[in-house]
Amino acid sequence: EVQLQASGGGLVQAGESLRLSCAASGFKVNDYTIGWFRQAPGREREGVSFLRNSEGITRNAESVKGRFTISRDNAKNTVYLQMNSLQPEDTGVYFCAAAKGRLIVSALRAKASYDYWGQGTLVTVSS
Repeated sequence: EVQLQASGGGLVQAGESLRLSCAASGFKVNDYTIGWFRQAPGREREGVSFLRNSEGITRNAESVKGRFTISRDNAKNTVYLQMNSLQPEDTGVYFCAAAKGRLIVSALRAKASYDYWGQGTLVTVSS
């Protein structure tokens, strides 16, 4: 059974950092494209950071470029999202998602491209 378990959220002040984890089971993260999405209150879920399978190519949304980094530990079958210089607008529930194989770059941000979703972890950034 494929499962994704997101963790690491919490309450921080503006300028601080958090690292989110997405532990996968039932498949190898190296074989899938993994995406981090977030959903702020009253807003649609949006793509934040993406890691394509095996080749390790990453993409980030403009709003988090230079601040967020996605990475993968194949031995732990876990994908991470390092978030630095957090701002109040980064507040939301963060979800990790997995898509079979390699997505073309234009498909990375589309929620419909992903086959599996984790339950989400809440990140709150106070000003």
